[in-house]
Amino acid sequence: MKKTTGTYRTDAVKLTDVIQGLYTGQTVTVKGMVHALHNMGGITFLTLRGTKNVLQCVLSQEVALRGVTEECAVAVTGLPLSEPRAPGGIELAAETLQILSRPAAPLPVPISKRKLALNLDTELSLRPIVLRSLRERSIFRIQEGLCRAFRETLHSLDFTEIHTPKIVHAGAEGGSNIFRLDYFGRKAFLAQSPQFYKQMMVGAYERVFEIAPVFRAEKHSTPRHLNEYTSMDFEIGFIESFEDIMEIETLFLQHAMKLLETEYAADIAALDIQIPDASHIPCLRFDQAKRLAAEKYGRPIRDPYDLEPEEEINIGRYVKEELDSDFVFVTHYPSKKRPFYAMDDPADPRFTLSFDLLFRGMEVTTGGQRIHDYQAQVDKMLARDMHPEEFESYLMIHKAGMPPHGGLGVGLERLTSKLCGLDNLRYACLFPRDLSRLDP
Repeated sequence: MKKTTGTYRTDAVKLTDVIQGLYTGQTVTVKGMVHALHNMGGITFLTLRGTKNVLQCVLSQEVALRGVTEECAVAVTGLPLSEPRAPGGIELAAETLQILSRPAAPLPVPISKRKLALNLDTELSLRPIVLRSLRERSIFRIQEGLCRAFRETLHSLDFTEIHTPKIVHAGAEGGSNIFRLDYFGRKAFLAQSPQFYKQMMVGAYERVFEIAPVFRAEKHSTPRHLNEYTSMDFEIGFIESFEDIMEIETLFLQHAMKLLETEYAADIAALDIQIPDASHIPCLRFDQAKRLAAEKYGRPIRDPYDLEPEEEINIGRYVKEELDSDFVFVTHYPSKKRPFYAMDDPADPRFTLSFDLLFRGMEVTTGGQRIHDYQAQVDKMLARDMHPEEFESYLMIHKAGMPPHGGLGVGLERLTSKLCGLDNLRYACLFPRDLSRLDP
């Protein structure tokens, strides 16, 4: 009887190892997809696409004339040689090529080009193919690095990763931008955030985090909104101040930028990304930030309780010009525009112990301290004409006792798009969902 032992073997070696020179002068077999072909008369240059890298292969006419096309899956055997002009400084002098599979039709787009020059609708309709282009792959490699840095930072601080429900009986944020479901005859919703559940888990683990989708039924289509996006959330107990949360996010950003510079350097170069300085991040009060931007750029304040997108851009511009920072924490948002679980500032209850992080003129994070006292939470609900009995399972944690706590949520696509210099959030989402798109 055959048994598995957990031993994975393959006759092919990793493209990364070949490019790093580990097999120079040794005959190897590498497998991958044919990304590009260039016939130069007597020889053909074949670009082989692997998990993270591409490898240039040089084929003689005899080897090349076997019907190989772009997006064939192939196994190439040959000798890796040093070649400064090749990507990564190594090329493979191919001796044999085996076609493992062929595409059934010509590609609808030339993915071997550096830039595809497609309009957004066309690109999103062809997303499964477009994502094979090297530039698109680099965007999502950067996104992977951000998630990895988030996990590594929080694990280093003794956080526990959790996974919370996405079908819920009540919305955490309230409002009309919530997807409604028929749950076996009962009213249910898609989760706007993991807020209630991560607070509940503070009572169990004290420090928790999650990277997961959240859903917003935004009935508009803008470059900065998605109906499903990925939120990187954490919640922590026994904080001294909401500023503790800002310090943890700064630590995450510092680690993320260092990680990207060192282990994602090729993707950084491919996208021409300017890594921001996260060594320190300035903090401005909400009312102060609005006033400074309005005075400098001559745009009057229209909404005293929230930041309009144009104001975020101007605040980001002000901080860059005056404080030389791509980031700014905007603190003490008005209570009127913060959720019912946000703790009011004891010094002035019109404002909350909360913040947003703006990055290059866009809000990428919302966070703050939560109400941990049962009566204080009930009183704030009643003051907003809410019905505490509808939140019985949530209020259970307050009745049972909660430490001073708080947390945040980072919009992964927003952080990725601003870091990569993308002008639409959809480019930073593998398969975007918006008002008109449910496929692919």
